[in-house]
Amino acid sequence: MEIAVSFLSIKSAKERMEVIKKLNNSSADYIHFDVADGKFVKEKYLCIPELVKLLKLSTKKNDVHLMVEDPIKYIEQIKNLNVDRITIHVEINKALKGILKYIKDSDIEAGIAVDLNTSIDFIKPYLKLVDSILIMSVKAGNGGQEFVPAVLEKIKKVPNNIKLEVDGGINNETIKWVKDADIIVSGSYILKDIDNNIEKLKNKE
Repeated sequence: MEIAVSFLSIKSAKERMEVIKKLNNSSADYIHFDVADGKFVKEKYLCIPELVKLLKLSTKKNDVHLMVEDPIKYIEQIKNLNVDRITIHVEINKALKGILKYIKDSDIEAGIAVDLNTSIDFIKPYLKLVDSILIMSVKAGNGGQEFVPAVLEKIKKVPNNIKLEVDGGINNETIKWVKDADIIVSGSYILKDIDNNIEKLKNKE
């Protein structure tokens, strides 16, 4: 299991830069960049210029989660940076196959995300096009929410040959429910004590 650290709960641009620097020196496997456009979810988080700036600052593997209606304009700006995975949402009203192919053609892992209240059946047409499936265990868009156990039934349906990533409400207690995940995303819990809490999650594997 790998640990991806989200900083969605950090609202100050200056503090976000400081967090990236701290994570660079931590045992995190990935930095998880949540991007929200105020359309797909009501919140706005990380405009393109800041996303580019923070990706350049990171020395970790980078995992970009696009909670946006128009992923292409973001992908175009970051595809030549240090990006390991880009995940788009199955719920957006776009031609997803073309977007996923564009990600893979950029030599980046392609992921598809399923929001909390979306059936996992909606991702079936895209299974041959993705490297990972991101299951939201909270509603997309806000940090600090509690893990919703009902999502565990959805997690069981993820094919074994595709990486499973779980995002939302994961701490040293709820991690026991997602031990089969390849990657877990944790934000608020880890940011309280970056070094110690990453290790606590790793030791719970």
